[in-house]
Amino acid sequence: MSTFDERESAFENKFAHDAEVMFKAEARCNKLLGIWAAELMGKTGDDAAAYAREVIKADFEEAGHEDVVRKVAADLDGKASADEIREKRAALLVIAKGQMLEEH
Repeated sequence: MSTFDERESAFENKFAHDAEVMFKAEARCNKLLGIWAAELMGKTGDDAAAYAREVIKADFEEAGHEDVVRKVAADLDGKASADEIREKRAALLVIAKGQMLEEH
């Protein structure tokens, strides 16, 4: 294998790894957002965990995170605006990434 092929392979592996890490960070962020929203709705324990799983699943409806924002905004029924949810999600993404770094 030539040096070029080795470098190409290394870049491909790094890209795949980075994509996997970002996917996991997004899922963790959505879980944290679900737990936050569940608290606003008065859900605790298993109900809050189940709701967080629903939020994670909502992210698979379309590309981006607007599907999650729409779901949470509809479920919160006025307890938080879509903009507040986006801001919370952005803050939670930073936390999720930090948690993942601490684990590795």
